[in-house]
Amino acid sequence: MSERHIHMAGHVTERHITRAGQGGDRDVFEYALLRVVPRVERGECINAGVVVYCRAQGYVGARTHLDEARLLALDPEADVSGVRAALAAIERHCAGGEEAGQAARDDAGRRYRWLIAPRSTIVQPGPVHTGLTTDPAAETERLLDLLVR
Repeated sequence: MSERHIHMAGHVTERHITRAGQGGDRDVFEYALLRVVPRVERGECINAGVVVYCRAQGYVGARTHLDEARLLALDPEADVSGVRAALAAIERHCAGGEEAGQAARDDAGRRYRWLIAPRSTIVQPGPVHTGLTTDPAAETERLLDLLVR
């Protein structure tokens, strides 16, 4: 099934809608970009990672990549090692296990929801988006390559 949408500029696009049971072997997933906002008062940011959650597969994962040159272009005094530590902590949180600390006891959905909660810090989650995938780990890598690197 598809819907046709006419945008204000007159362009026609098609959006395919998948109903329950029509996704084949694909599962719904959610993702949010991780943004680094070195000077919160300015609101400028760079993408530095992605967090992916797939409830059907019990998966939550994060992959990060920090472009130091871009970060320092926004703020020459940015705490690069502090940002790297925050991004590494997010990856550990998603992985679970002993390195996740207290979050290790939480299920994947709870760990994901904690990470995407809005915050006013240097490393912030962006808006949540959705998609369909057969392999959420591969999707995490694909989104990192597409939206961050």
